[in-house]
Amino acid sequence: MKFKYPSRGTAPMDSNPACRRGAPATEDKRIRTPLEDAVVEDLRSGDRVLVSGVIYAARDSAHKRLVELLDRGEELPVDLKGQIIYYVGPAPARPGRVIGSAGPTTSGRMDPYTPRLIAATGLKGMIGKGYRSSEVKKALVDHKAVYFAAVGGAGALIARCIKRAEVIAYPDLGPEALHLLEVEDLPVTVINDCYGGDLYTEALARYSIKEVPELPLGKDPALS
Repeated sequence: MKFKYPSRGTAPMDSNPACRRGAPATEDKRIRTPLEDAVVEDLRSGDRVLVSGVIYAARDSAHKRLVELLDRGEELPVDLKGQIIYYVGPAPARPGRVIGSAGPTTSGRMDPYTPRLIAATGLKGMIGKGYRSSEVKKALVDHKAVYFAAVGGAGALIARCIKRAEVIAYPDLGPEALHLLEVEDLPVTVINDCYGGDLYTEALARYSIKEVPELPLGKDPALS
């Protein structure tokens, strides 16, 4: 998903233009947490989505601790039913800011823990970057959940969408502590939907070169 800046004279889309300088609202789907099954069912791979509400930030260290609690039959520090986890370890906030740069981390680090969390807690969404394992994709289908990608390298811009940040568990992990984030129109793209759709696989099939034409020896069409 690209961020498009409005041309001169274009009115702001709403009261938060610094966060959402994206495509026209008619091209985006807006969702608010917690997510109901009907919301998840309406999402398809390739959809551009603006997320608002409370989400949770956690990386692999926090995921490991959450799953260990489940293994011991103990209560989690947060109710994840209907919620979204953002795979991020935010940078420290500068003075006057809510949070520092907050770009997504590689989602594969969470793959060993994600199927269990989805099945046991009712977790409905994850935000990160990169591919997911076959086990994770199966869990999305089995339990009606969805995987989104945020734009890598745009952590400073994404941070503008975060209106509140609070550590709620595992402060000893530093940036990887479990955070509560309140977001407004956080831009993401659906990669894996609850029907088995996979934007990465679909895009490779759509844009890959099926057949490379043979060129006469010594001939380069770029030089002709």
